[in-house]
Amino acid sequence: MTTQSPSRPPTSARLAWVTFSFVALCLAISLLSFILLRTGEGAPSWGEIASESLFLIAMFSFPMVGVLIASRQPRNPIGWILLAIGLVWELGGVIDSYVHYGFVTNPGSVPRPDLVAVLASSSWVPGVGLIGTFVILLFPDGRLPSPRWRPLAWLSVFALTALSILIPVTPDSLAEVASNPSLPNIPNPLGLDALRPFTGALLPLLPLCMLGCASSLIWRFRRSRGRERLQLKWLASGAGVTATIYLFAMAFSLSQDTPWSGKGNPLWLNVLQWVAIYSFVLIPAAVGVAILRHRLYDIDLIINRALVYGALTAALASAYVVGVVGVGGLLRTVSDQQTNNLAVAASTLAVAAMFRPARGRIQAFIDRRFYRRKYDAEQTLETFSARLRARSISKPSPPSSSR
Repeated sequence: MTTQSPSRPPTSARLAWVTFSFVALCLAISLLSFILLRTGEGAPSWGEIASESLFLIAMFSFPMVGVLIASRQPRNPIGWILLAIGLVWELGGVIDSYVHYGFVTNPGSVPRPDLVAVLASSSWVPGVGLIGTFVILLFPDGRLPSPRWRPLAWLSVFALTALSILIPVTPDSLAEVASNPSLPNIPNPLGLDALRPFTGALLPLLPLCMLGCASSLIWRFRRSRGRERLQLKWLASGAGVTATIYLFAMAFSLSQDTPWSGKGNPLWLNVLQWVAIYSFVLIPAAVGVAILRHRLYDIDLIINRALVYGALTAALASAYVVGVVGVGGLLRTVSDQQTNNLAVAASTLAVAAMFRPARGRIQAFIDRRFYRRKYDAEQTLETFSARLRARSISKPSPPSSSR
């Protein structure tokens, strides 16, 4: 009598690759449709096509990592969640092309582009929400840290589901609901005035759930040991760098009072905003490296360097902004000039002079605060070496023998 192996892993692996193939097909259709839209009426610029294409290619990193995890560890939901995130973003690219063609390129040629745009207006909720909630909450083994986190998991499910349903029925114009100024300002065909208060009340719930899931990662890390601790370090490093860059981009956008990736933004701000978007690639990369257990031993060095150079960049950028804006504004007031190249040059030289001493001080602070054992060992070694040098200097030399 021959025994058959369980059918679930092979079936799950095939399902993972079928899902990945569909996501890849959506990406190919989106890229092709962007090029075809360039030949029609109201064609987007090559810059807009390049930015949209690069964004979809960057988001394709989620299903690439997801299919590797789901096919090798089908019982771990992390792989399937990454596949779902990729499916949401890539399918959104196809929908955007459909809506643009139906409203701008060839109006009236396809059925109900307004309804399609409204139904897809909440696609960002699972696309962003799953990254900030269940990827963090279930990492790395696909299970909750403990049963006490089950209410947070259900609350996250409720927030994601409710917002995905309520946003499409917001009683605003089509352009506002879909967050697409190129769409006409016509009423939302699904708008319901009675549900507007619920949408506004539930919007803050999603970021609160993200903060709760982030706290679960800290709780799990404090109780982890061995390989799981290294896996959590990988996710913390990738998510931490992404969050830092994104917060910097948001802060500068708010300080400049400009929209996200708007046409009127300065070049440096557009570059910073796109770097913030593309930094999301670090999250699936960190998850894939951690779960697939490859090259975990370099993570401490990576985290150390990320902390040092991230803090150094923030400090030098703040000093440069203070020099150019503060001192430059004072000099403009005194000299009554609109531009002051002296402040820019002086700030640049000051930042260059501060680089080495600031890096040394920040490195010492990071080692002392986060790598105490390493710092204490280095301090003990330096003290011991200093004592040896002092003794060798103070010890009298033996008298020379005279004949």
